Amino acid sequence: MIHGSLVAIVTPFQNGVIDEEALINLIEFQIENGTHGIVPCGTTGESPTLSHEEHEHVIELTVKTVNKRVPVIAGTGSNSTKEAIRLTRFAEQAGADAALLVIPYYNKPTQEGLYLHFKHIAAQADIPIILYNIPGRAGVNMEPETIARLAGECKNIIGVKEASSSIPQASKILHLCGMDFLVLSGEDALNFPLLAIGARGFITVTANVAPADVAALYDTFAAGEFEKAKELHYKLLPLNEALFIETNPIPVKAALSMMDKIKYEYRYPMCEMSPGHFDELKEALSSYGLIG
Repeated sequence: MIHGSLVAIVTPFQNGVIDEEALINLIEFQIENGTHGIVPCGTTGESPTLSHEEHEHVIELTVKTVNKRVPVIAGTGSNSTKEAIRLTRFAEQAGADAALLVIPYYNKPTQEGLYLHFKHIAAQADIPIILYNIPGRAGVNMEPETIARLAGECKNIIGVKEASSSIPQASKILHLCGMDFLVLSGEDALNFPLLAIGARGFITVTANVAPADVAALYDTFAAGEFEKAKELHYKLLPLNEALFIETNPIPVKAALSMMDKIKYEYRYPMCEMSPGHFDELKEALSSYGLIG
């Protein structure tokens, strides 16, 4: 059920609070343009700055708005195992289709600690769990052997969002876990290459602004139209680069504000782009045809 272009959707704010109307409109924009799933409360959704109540509200609102038209994969990770269990149970009760759990950040656990963290969470919830390996943010890499150990012992750990920027590591995960294990690209620049080695989709930032093309990249590849998929990969390349010119989600929220989809607003420590980078992003969006 979970495959394709899964948008790591932003959390829009207005005057310091969640802009519910803008979030609903963003979800509808995604579904209308072929996005295969919605991922709220991830890194792109500024989850570290959401209160527990806000985090739960965004998940509930997303599930309600989507209304089972596509899967909802709720971000429920934390560097506190107890908090991650609470959020994961909430997502399950709210009707999310799966939970996305980032590896514990700042704690910098050992591989055994990672194994125990996720095994304990998986034992406390029935919802399908997708691990989220992002060493650049977390300070530690979850090794393929650890992922394979968890996949073998925990029936509800079904996949991983792999954002290590390492194609060899993604290949080893698939080799150890088998092709039925759900590997999702966590880096837009590597979406096409990871599909080629057996990934079944991507949790994508770029789909926030170009959902139809990102979905088409998956759809054409899945249909065996590899040349068309490759063309879309290279078409999207400058946009992917521009959307990561500063720390995510700073550029993508700036882009959506230029497209009149959301207010240009963040929560500290995220802040507005530097003027030079803002102009570069604006030029990239204009060249792509997303703004006039």
